[in-house]
Amino acid sequence: MDASMCKKQWSKLIKATMERKKSVCLLIAICCFSNLALGSQDLEGKWKLLKRSIGVSAMHMALLPNDRIIAFDRSHFGPSNITLPQGKCIKGVELETSDCYAHAVEFDPITRKVRPLTIQTDTWCSSGALLANGVLVQTGGYRLGERVVRYLKPCSDCDWEEDHQNGLISPRWYASNQILPNGKIIVVGGRFQFTYEFIPRTSDSDRKILYQLPFLKETMHSPKIPNNLYPFLHLSTDGNLFIFANDRAILLDYVNNRVMKNYPVMPGGISRNYPSTGSSVLLPVNLSSINVHINNNNKPVVHSQVLICGGTLPDSNENAAEAQIFLPAAKTCGRLTITAQNPKWEMEEMPLNRVMGDMILLPTGDVLIINGAAKGTAGWGAAREPVLNPVIYCPKINRFRILSPSLIPRLYHSTAHLLSDGRVLVGGSNPNVNYNFSALFPTELSLEAFYPPYFNLMSNRSRPSISTVKPGAFLKLKYTENFSLGFKLRSGDLGEIFVTMVAPSFTTHSFAMNQRLLVLELHGAVQKSNTAGDYIVQCSAPPTAALAPPGYYQLFLVNDGVPSKAVWVQIK
Repeated sequence: MDASMCKKQWSKLIKATMERKKSVCLLIAICCFSNLALGSQDLEGKWKLLKRSIGVSAMHMALLPNDRIIAFDRSHFGPSNITLPQGKCIKGVELETSDCYAHAVEFDPITRKVRPLTIQTDTWCSSGALLANGVLVQTGGYRLGERVVRYLKPCSDCDWEEDHQNGLISPRWYASNQILPNGKIIVVGGRFQFTYEFIPRTSDSDRKILYQLPFLKETMHSPKIPNNLYPFLHLSTDGNLFIFANDRAILLDYVNNRVMKNYPVMPGGISRNYPSTGSSVLLPVNLSSINVHINNNNKPVVHSQVLICGGTLPDSNENAAEAQIFLPAAKTCGRLTITAQNPKWEMEEMPLNRVMGDMILLPTGDVLIINGAAKGTAGWGAAREPVLNPVIYCPKINRFRILSPSLIPRLYHSTAHLLSDGRVLVGGSNPNVNYNFSALFPTELSLEAFYPPYFNLMSNRSRPSISTVKPGAFLKLKYTENFSLGFKLRSGDLGEIFVTMVAPSFTTHSFAMNQRLLVLELHGAVQKSNTAGDYIVQCSAPPTAALAPPGYYQLFLVNDGVPSKAVWVQIK
C-alpha cells in the first residue's frame, strides 16, 4: 500500500469520525507504505551511538518520571566495567570476596552522564514496574535475590533500597509484573512457580496468600525447556488480566482467582515465551466514544487487542544447546481482540524472521519491533544471524515495513525503551556467561538511540510543542476530568491532531511490562489563540483505572504523524 492510498484510507476514517463531533483522529501517515529492500539507501529511521560504554550490559531497563534511564544486569558473575563510587565495596553472603563493581546505573539520555548504583542481592532475570508515586519497584532474581523487593526513588542521589522482611512469598526468577487499577502490582510465575501474589504487601492477605495458577503448569513445554517463562501480562480494559504463556492465553479475575475465559490456541505450532522468546504488546486503546461498545451484560466496554510476534519452534533451545543446530525463528504474528465475545486469532507475517525482538509502542500508535536474531533461541550462545533492521507495524492497516539497520547486534539480554523526546533507547546484549569482549557476539555495554520515521518528517514540517495542561495543577489529572492542552506549532502546519498517553515500561527479555498507550478523546475543533502559532485542544482524561492504572504517563500531542516531546502527567 503506497502513501497516497494510505492517506485516502485515513481521510475516510477521519471524516466518519468527525461526523460524530467527538473524535480522535488516528492519522499515522508515516507508517503506510512498504519498503522491504534491506540494502536500500532510502530505508527510514536512523541510528546514533549515545554511549560506547555505560559500564554494565543493560539486561533490564526502565524509565523514571525524571527522564532518567535505570539499566542493570545480574550481579553474581564477576566484575562489570564500572566501579562503585568512593571506593565502596559490598561483601555479601554469596560472594567469596568483596565486590567493588556496580551492576546497575542511572543514565541521563540528554547529558549522557552515568551514575553507578548499588545492588546488594542478585537481580538476574528479574521483573519490575513503576508504582503510582513514580518509585521503581523491582522484584525477584536469583539465589538470595529471588524473594527480594527493591525500590528506587526518582531523585538525583537516590540508590536502591532492598526489602527482605516484606519481600516476596515465593521465589521469582523469570516472572512478570503488571500494575493494577488499585495501584498494587501483581507478580506472576517464575521458574517452577505456578502462582501469583501482590506487592507492596500492605494487608494480611498480601503477606500470607499465594494464589495458585495451574495454567502456568499446563503450558510448560518441559521442565528443562519451559517455553512459558516471562508470561505476557496485559491489563484488559475490563479490569481483568490477560495472561499468555507458550502458545495460549487466559483472562484471569485475579481478585477471585477465577479464569474468566480460555482463548483459542495461537495457530502455527510456535512457542512465544522464554526461551523461545517472542514479544507482545497491548495495542493502542482508543478512548473515543465511538469505540465504546455495549457487552452482553449491558455494560460499556472499550475493546482491546493484543499483538504477539516472533518466537520459534518448541525444541529450538534444545537443538541449539545440545547440537549447535540453530532453527529459523518465526515470522508470524497473532492479533487477538481479547474483549470480544468469540475471539479468534488473526495471523500476519513480519517481513523478517525474529526471535528475542522487543516491541515498543511509539507515541504515534505504531509498534516498533527491534533487536533479536533470525535463528536460534534465547540462552547462552544459542542464537545466530542477528536481525539488524527494525520493522514498524501500523495497526490500523495491518502493514509492516523495514527500517534502517543498526551496526550492533542485539541478541540475548538486549533491551529497548521509548524516551520522552520520541527516540527509542537500545542497549544490552550479552549471550555469554560472563562479560566477554572477544566472543562471536561480544558483551555489549553501549547505548544507541533509534530515531523512528517521524523524525524524517520534521525536515519539512514543524514539531508541535506542548505548552500548557489545564487544570492539571502540577501536571496531575483526575479520572474523567476534562482538560485543555495548549501547544505551539509553526503557522500553516496544523494538520490532523490526536493526543496519546504512554505508560513507561520495565523491559527485559523482550517483554516491556506495563507498556500501555491510550488515545484520548478530543472535544470539538482545535482552537487558535491570539498569539501566532499557539493552539488549544480539549481532551478527556481516561475514565477509569482499569483503562489507565494510577501513575505517571508520557503525554504526547501528534500533528500529522509528528509527535511532540512528552510532558509527564500523573493520574490518580
